[in-house]
Order: sequence, then C-alpha cells, then structure tokens
Amino acid sequence: MWMAFFIFLECLIVNYLKYKVMQLRIFFLSIAIMGFQTLFSQKVQIQPTPQIVSQPSGHILKPEEVRIIGANSADKEAVKLLKSLFSISESKKGFPIYLGEKSDKAIRKYKSQIPNKAEGYYLSIEKNKIVVAGNDERGTYYGMQTLKQLLVDGKLPLLNIKDYPDITARGVVEGFYGTPWNYEDRVSQLKFYGANKLNTYIYGPKDDPYHRSPNWREPYPAKEAKAIKELVQVANHNHVDFVWAIHPGMDIKWNTADRDAAISKFEAMYDLGVRAFAVFFDDISWEDSNAAKQADFLNYLDDNFVKVKKNVLPLILCPTEYNKSWSKIEKGYLPTLGEKLNPSIHVMWTGDRVISDIDRQGLEWINQHIKRKAYIWWNFPVSDYVRDHLLMGPAYGLDTGASDLMSGFMSNPMEFAEASKVAIYSVADYAWNIKAYQSMEAWERALKAVMPNNCEMFRVFAIHNADLGPNGHGYRRDESWEFKEIAEKYLNEVKSGKWKVETIADVQQEFIQMMMSAKTLLQSTDNPALIDEIEPWLLQFRLLGESGLALTHLQVALEKNDKAYFKKLYSYIKLLKEEMFKNSNSLNQNPYQPGVKTGSLVIEPLINNALAELSKQYAQRYNEELPSIANYIPHLIYTNLNQVENLPIRYLHKTISISPLLEVLKVPANGYVGIELVPEQTVLHSKINMGLDEFPEWAKIQVSADGDNWTDYQGKYNGRKEWVGGKLEGLYRFVRMVNTSANEQECYLKRFEVKIK
Repeated sequence: MWMAFFIFLECLIVNYLKYKVMQLRIFFLSIAIMGFQTLFSQKVQIQPTPQIVSQPSGHILKPEEVRIIGANSADKEAVKLLKSLFSISESKKGFPIYLGEKSDKAIRKYKSQIPNKAEGYYLSIEKNKIVVAGNDERGTYYGMQTLKQLLVDGKLPLLNIKDYPDITARGVVEGFYGTPWNYEDRVSQLKFYGANKLNTYIYGPKDDPYHRSPNWREPYPAKEAKAIKELVQVANHNHVDFVWAIHPGMDIKWNTADRDAAISKFEAMYDLGVRAFAVFFDDISWEDSNAAKQADFLNYLDDNFVKVKKNVLPLILCPTEYNKSWSKIEKGYLPTLGEKLNPSIHVMWTGDRVISDIDRQGLEWINQHIKRKAYIWWNFPVSDYVRDHLLMGPAYGLDTGASDLMSGFMSNPMEFAEASKVAIYSVADYAWNIKAYQSMEAWERALKAVMPNNCEMFRVFAIHNADLGPNGHGYRRDESWEFKEIAEKYLNEVKSGKWKVETIADVQQEFIQMMMSAKTLLQSTDNPALIDEIEPWLLQFRLLGESGLALTHLQVALEKNDKAYFKKLYSYIKLLKEEMFKNSNSLNQNPYQPGVKTGSLVIEPLINNALAELSKQYAQRYNEELPSIANYIPHLIYTNLNQVENLPIRYLHKTISISPLLEVLKVPANGYVGIELVPEQTVLHSKINMGLDEFPEWAKIQVSADGDNWTDYQGKYNGRKEWVGGKLEGLYRFVRMVNTSANEQECYLKRFEVKIK
C-alpha cells in the first residue's frame, strides 16, 4: 500500500518540478528578451554605468567599411581597438568615425560636448557618423570601450553619451596573503581592467620577498624583472597605471642608507617602466609605527624621486593604523601623518575595521585627521583569512553618497584571479558612477561577463558561495538569499512531521540545481581558468546537493515506515559526507584555513539539522540509535581578546587548532588566547608560534582542568619559532597562552594547536 503512495508522491514531485523548470525557462527567456529590448529601446546597459545617456532613437547596422578621421593624432590604443571592430577603408565612401582628444583638429567642433573631467568622453552614434571624443587620451580609449560594448549582433543604437568617472583612481591592489597571482593571471586582469574602465593596479603581494622583507632593498632577479617589465607594457596598452609597492616596515632602519636603498629600488623599477609607486607600512609591529619617521621617509622619496622624475604619479601610503578600530587618535599617529605628509601623497584606508563596509560617516572621520581624501583599500573579496571559502556574492555595503570623499578606490581580491572578477566588475561599476550603483544588478551582469555561456548554472553556484563563515573580523555576507525562507519552512515541517509536497519539491529542485550546476561547470569550456580555480568547491557543491536530495527521500522513507530503506539512505548520506570530508582534507591545503567549505550559511546547516531531526525521530520510532554523521566540532576557542574571539577552530587527526591571525596580535595585561577541550582530554603535545625569535618573558603557557586553577605547561622553542610542549599526565580542559606582565604586548598568532589522545 505504501509503495503505491510513494509512487504517487514521486509523480506529484516530478510534475511539480517540471512546472517549476518551465517557469524557470520562461523567466530566463523573458530576461533575454527584456535585455535585447532594453539595449535598443529605453536603456542601454553599459559597463560601468555611464553618467548621461540619451534615449536610443533606433539603430543602425554595423557599417561594412569605416574611415577614421583623426587616427594620426588620437590615442593609439583607441585606434587599435577601433580597427579591431571594423573594416577600415581610406575611401571617402567609408562610414566616418571621428576619433580623438579635445585638442585634436578632427573633433574640435565637438569640444563643447566633451565633459570637462579627467578621463571623460563624448560618444555620439548617428545615422551618418560616429564621434568618439575624449577629454584626454584615456577618455578616448574609454569611449571606444563603450562603443565596443554597444556593438551587439551587428547593430549599434542611435544615442549620445557624456561620461566620466566619479573617483580618480579605480582598480585593484594585489595585497593579499597567500599564493600571489601568476603572470597569466595578471595579464588577464590588466586586460579586464581596461575593458571595465579601471585605471589602477597596485602590485603588493605579501608573499613576494622583493616587495617586502627580507629583500625589499634588493633588485629583482632577471626573470622576475623581465616579467614585471612585460606586465607594465600590458598595463600601458590597457590604460592602467601599474603601481609598484614597497613594504619596508619589518626591518627598516630609518637612516640615510635605507632611504637611499628605497630610492635605488624605485630607480630599478623605473627602469622597468614603472611610473607609479606606493609604500606599505601595514601589519607591522606598533613599536615600528612611528608616524613622524614614516612621514619623513615618504617625504624624502617624494622630494628626491617623484618630483625629480616629473613623470611619476603621486605616492601612495598604506599606514600602520589603516582602519578606525586600530586608531588611537590620542597618541597622534594619524594626525601626525595629516600634518607632516606632503599634501600630494595619498593615504590608504580600509574603513572602520580591517574588513569593513565603506560609509560616508567613516570617510568624514578619517579625512579630517589625514587632511586629504581617503584612498580606499577595500578588503573585498579578499579571502586570505577564510581560505576555505569562496566569496562569489554581490559587492554591497558601499555608500552611494560618498563620491566626494575618496581619492581612490581599490579592491583587494582573492588569490583566485578569475573568481575575483565577479566582485571587481562591480567595483568598477561603483567607482565610476557611485550614485547609480546597484549592487545586485551589477552582480547579475558580472556573472554573465565572467561565465557568458553558462551564467545560469554559475549563478546557482555563486549564490550559495557568498558568505565567509565565522571569522576573526566578524565580517559576514548574505548567502542563499533566494532559498532561505524555503529552507526554514522545510526544516519546520520536518520537525513537526506535517510536511507538504510543494515544500519537498521546492527543496529538491534546489538540490537538483546544485548538482546540475556543479556537473555543468566542471565540464564547461566557457572559462577554463575560472573552473580550474573553483574545481574543489564544485566537487564539494555537487556532493552537498546530492546529500540534500538523498535527505528528502530519507524523510519520505520515515513517513512511510520503511525502516530498511531509511537505513540504506542513511548509509548512503554517510558515504557522501565521508567523501566531502576527504575532499576537505586533500584539496586546497593551504597553511591557514585548509579545506573546502560550500553552502555553509544555509544549505549545510539545513542538511545537518534535518538529518539530526530525522535521526532522532527514527530512534524514537524504532528504539534504535543511529551514529551521528553531521559535522560537529565540540572544542572551543578560549580567549578574552576581541581580536580573536571569532576565529574558527579546526579538528583533524586528533589535532585541534585555531585558525591563524594575519595581523599583529595585541595582548593586554592578563589577556589570553587558547583552546577549550570538550570534554576534558589527555594532551599529547602542543605547538604555539607567536612569530617571535625567542619565547617572550611576558608570556606563559598554562593548562587547567577547571578554568580556575592553572599550572605552567613546560616546553621549549624549536628552530621554527615554535614553542613545543609534550605529553601531560591527567585530563585537562584548557590550554592557553597568557600575558603575565602589567603592559600590553604584541606578537603574532601563526599557530596554536593541541593534539589529544
């Protein structure tokens, strides 16, 4: 009897899914039709969103041949781009395209139409001519990029555009910790910047030893120097300023020798073609963060190199106090920079915190102290503090009323260059036309730009890979926002036992789409570099969807009292979870947050919570306990430091470890950080790396069984700056490092692990 009902239920679900799929097809078809109509009717979607666009008044077909009027004096890269789009003819019968800058003879009569803004341009497409006129060479180039976007299916809309950027410097700072981008990544990025009207790339990867200690004083080896020279040339072809950054703060001596060493390094980079420079003093000990010395150092470089060269852009400084939460105005660091730094030097700023949204109030606060507009270093979509996650969601949290308060806006990306383009695309849109910025609309367009032929499946993946998970900075992003209500409804129905076919069908549809997305993208040739970067997460995403789909059948088996089928499904889900566990411990094995997490905000908790609930219901019905297969780490971080209280814990091979902290750790008197073992355990050994050459006198490593009575844990330093403690007799609940001095101390939290029996 129940089998007939089960078949009937499956038929209902299948038919419902067919209905939902048809709805989905109609939706995407309507989007495609609307997009086509939009292009040639009311609105022309251009990336980034232009300032002023007239309503299109029809369209013309792509001219068979064009003649360029002004090619000899116009921007050379704009001319190259134009020639790549059209067949060029010298005949006067060719369709005329007027191209050049405001001072050129070819476009002199259009000068009044050109916005009087740096990088601005005027674009006019008429039935008998096209005009691309820039306020400067870069403006002409950007006008051509817009014309290229408008040429769709052999048609051009008839319209006029007056356009310019809101923020002077717009782009990317490669400033993350982890594996730096390779040469091919950077070439692809620079071309992407040119196409999206970003004009700045700051080279400052933390793991380049010739950018920072120990070799910032030394010239690059020949191979690396050649690569940088070629990248500068690629940047120039795409109208991108290649900014090379030096990071001397770890071992600078503040003397004439080091000042001259920095200028010598700048000279070497200048010889490679670099015409823009930055100095980073971020993430160094506060003992070395003397604002007056930093200002003198920057001014020396400015006076003796930048101003002497005359063709070098203004210097950029990343200060040590680069966010509000770390700033101690009463000690004068930021005000000193504001008073002493040469006015032309830009000062970078991440916002109210290391990882932060950007708002007008925060910008007004910092600008008054540094006495200039902030040069934003936005730490998104950087994931070097949550390396087991991908950040593929929308770029939101940016104030659309703050265009007058920033001199620059740089996105710090992930170490995955192609995957970062989703966010970078949106940053380009924001920084160009701030008031018009719509984060969700920009995100939808970015998905299409990055994965044009499989954007629907890519969207399914991206929407479930947007949050960062718990982290030391407390910064979170929305995830699975279109599925959250359905997930909550489904879980409530599982708990109550009053479930609906429609709810199950909606949940199954989501899990099926996840499986389809992963399978389709893994076999896609649309963007091979992107698929190669995200493959570990795609593999995990497919397994997560498969385990969720099996879960819904587990619910039906319990409802129909089919104990044998329930146990088979339960075992199958266990196999899937074991495979996910193996993936997470073999793929993406970086030294900080190794592993692969996907769907961690909504999908994974839904599956684990529903599985736990169904297991409980099974045990109540059959008086038989099933082994738990939900991922669960009972151990906890133990600390009184706000800086580390949200750091995640990892448990693998009987070793509990704290996710490392990238920044300097400030430990007040009686401040402590450690691990709480739940329940009490036998400690086999512990390893702690504070990034110091010697174990500090102010610190002690202690253990406790109850959190009240503490015993010193004896250990010693090894050759890798690690304190190592051996096996302890008895059971302990807490292991901690504590500052026993009366003053605040500084160190790093590079490693803190405890191995248990």
